[in-house]
Amino acid sequence: MLTTNSRIRIQDAMRSAFPAAEQRVARFYQMQEYQLGWRNEQLQPASYDPGKLLRPLLALLACRAAGGQPEQALPLAAGIQLIHDFSLIHDDIEDNSDTRRGRPTVWTIWGLAQGINTGDGMFVVAHLALHQLAERGLPAEVVLEVLKRFDQTILTICEGQFLDISFEGDLSISEADYLAMISRKTAALVAAAAGLGAIVGGADQATATALFDFGQHMGLAFQIQDDVLGIWGDPEVTGKPFAADLYRRKLSLPVIHALASSDQRAALAELYRQSELSDADVQQVLNILNGTGSRGYTEGVAAHHHQRSLNALASVAGGDQSALAELRSISEGLVGRRR
Repeated sequence: MLTTNSRIRIQDAMRSAFPAAEQRVARFYQMQEYQLGWRNEQLQPASYDPGKLLRPLLALLACRAAGGQPEQALPLAAGIQLIHDFSLIHDDIEDNSDTRRGRPTVWTIWGLAQGINTGDGMFVVAHLALHQLAERGLPAEVVLEVLKRFDQTILTICEGQFLDISFEGDLSISEADYLAMISRKTAALVAAAAGLGAIVGGADQATATALFDFGQHMGLAFQIQDDVLGIWGDPEVTGKPFAADLYRRKLSLPVIHALASSDQRAALAELYRQSELSDADVQQVLNILNGTGSRGYTEGVAAHHHQRSLNALASVAGGDQSALAELRSISEGLVGRRR
């Protein structure tokens, strides 16, 4: 569970990665801080929703589970969250998104060029955070290994975004294609948070591999459950409009499953080829999804990956049992979540 103290420690570690800024470039860093919820649109200090901070929490817990001290993993936790927010800044540009966490996106306030540059800056600040691992007493070879795997993860995320953009409007993509995309775009960073946290904690190869696998499958379950909420979630709980993903004609797993139904494919494809969907169109799509059992199927796939995450966690020999229990609780909380 992410306590107030954990949130403060993670965000303090993130703040410490930012360099002291000369006045001429102060706004460059303040725009990054806006994305993180630390400033308002006038770039005055403020406190907004920073997101779930799930990934940095996983890094701290995995470090503890491997027998390490969570304080040593704080630079990693900071870097993980910063790289996540870097990807969101660029995703918002590439997806033409106007809002993020209930506020205007960076690029819509300061323009496309500044939005790209703000994301680029946060990419580097994330790396500066990881370099602080050396100041926490980690051996140079461990820091280099973490940095190498961190960069490999970022490249994997970019591969996932490439696939996501490539798949837009392509009604022929398969479930395997979709899973390949979300395994890169979403699950890779969750896996890195848990696996790299274990490495910082001094884990042996078997433990680190198990925690990487735990994060990978938990990330898949998380995204697939998001697919359910994006269509059937309660707006009062999710904070998003009902069936928001259908109005956006998003090719999420329930839709891909329904498109694979030979008797419904033509009708669903015709609706999804329209430039926009009316309320009546969305209701028709919902009727098709309900008729093909796509919600139950998608929830079953999420449950499958959730179980695989638990199996990976159960294979961890020894370790801090309370940290392992917290990791298990986080994974359990993803099944059937409503937001």
